[in-house]
Amino acid sequence: MELELEQELPLKQQFARLIETGDKLAIQDFLNDQNISDVAELIYEHPDYESQILASMSTHRAVGVFKILDIPTQQQIIRELPPNKTAELLNELPADDRTAFLEELPSSAVRELIKLLNPDERKVTLSLLGYPENSIGRLMTPDYVYVYPHNTIEEVFATIRKYGKDSETINVIYVIDDKGELIDDIRIRDFILNPPDKKVEELIDGRFVALHPEDDQETANEVFKMNNRDALPVVSRSNKLLGIVTIDDVLWVANEEFSEDMQKMGGTEALDEPYIETPIFKLFKKRVVWLIILFFGELMTISAMQSYEDEIAKVVILATFIPLIISSGGNSGSQASTLIIQAMALGEITIEDWWRIMRREILSGLLLGASLFLIGFSVISVWHLFSDKFGEHYLRIALTVGSSLIGIVLWGTLMGSMLPLVLKRLGADPAASSTPFVATLVDVTGLLIYFSMAYLFLKGVLL
Repeated sequence: MELELEQELPLKQQFARLIETGDKLAIQDFLNDQNISDVAELIYEHPDYESQILASMSTHRAVGVFKILDIPTQQQIIRELPPNKTAELLNELPADDRTAFLEELPSSAVRELIKLLNPDERKVTLSLLGYPENSIGRLMTPDYVYVYPHNTIEEVFATIRKYGKDSETINVIYVIDDKGELIDDIRIRDFILNPPDKKVEELIDGRFVALHPEDDQETANEVFKMNNRDALPVVSRSNKLLGIVTIDDVLWVANEEFSEDMQKMGGTEALDEPYIETPIFKLFKKRVVWLIILFFGELMTISAMQSYEDEIAKVVILATFIPLIISSGGNSGSQASTLIIQAMALGEITIEDWWRIMRREILSGLLLGASLFLIGFSVISVWHLFSDKFGEHYLRIALTVGSSLIGIVLWGTLMGSMLPLVLKRLGADPAASSTPFVATLVDVTGLLIYFSMAYLFLKGVLL
């Protein structure tokens, strides 16, 4: 009865009671019975026992937990684990996951940890780390099942039984020739649905899609999406099969890229670790650079306003509409920038589509600006019925505000849509052009448009 009551408690409390008993065997049995994700949650909830939790588990299950932990927690565990357990863990980790972990560490720490690897794993790891950062080569794993065209399906299944346990996936089997060149990749279902004596060469159609190790990781995301695959082969320029990339690694990269873009779009450098784990001074350094850039950008807005001090003094009412004018331009620019960056990230558009995008955004800007023109003109006209604030020339002021809204919304839309494409063309990150940057840039030009319209409609009357 007492055991049943214990099992009804939340995992956190069950684990806490086991820790109090100090029964290592009971702790080990308890952890090995839990889902990997639940053990990861226990590690986050009991940071004082994180290394003890992994050390208590079988190496295979400990690897499964370690893979899904965040980088700071992984680093802390490695620092606390005894060398022999660290060696077991690192040698058991899939090559791509091990590379992803090591590339986040200082070079001195990487050198020490690589010494713990056995010769074969050390060779593979050094090879993967040799590829450029953010390349496909850093994601690929050499653990896959390959066969030859002359093999029968019966021999294929014998190969899978022999080597499949160590493979990253057996959903796809790779066919190579005697030189190691990739001939085809065949889904496991095609082997299952054919007779055992049939040869692999009879299933080959040569319609495979492959990646290159030097390709950017974002490329893999697009290729996976277009080809509906669990894994894709990675080949050299001479078509030698080097490894494979699996969908779970690509999804991980896509999540990191999304987080990075969101931070850049907010006007800050991307964080290298979770927000709550980032030291205050490091957080300050990430944010202060953009803040200073935007500060000097806004100084240009002040300079522009000072240039029109005389006009503002003559028609004070113009100053009341400045926040409305510049915010409308910034908002339209941010909208366009966000839409274009998202479309680029999803592969819906490329730099070559710039003219089509410009035409669409000109039309969109005119429609949006015309909508605000009608609203602004109507508001001032109705306001005049209840107040003489705008005087006898209220229609000219309404035309000034309305026309300015059309101009600045159109300009903001064009800037927001074209800047990401220009930055991409220059090799920079398009996300850096969004929200604050576009808004600040449009603020300055918005004032020029606004006061140009004021000259047009009010010169000789109020100016």
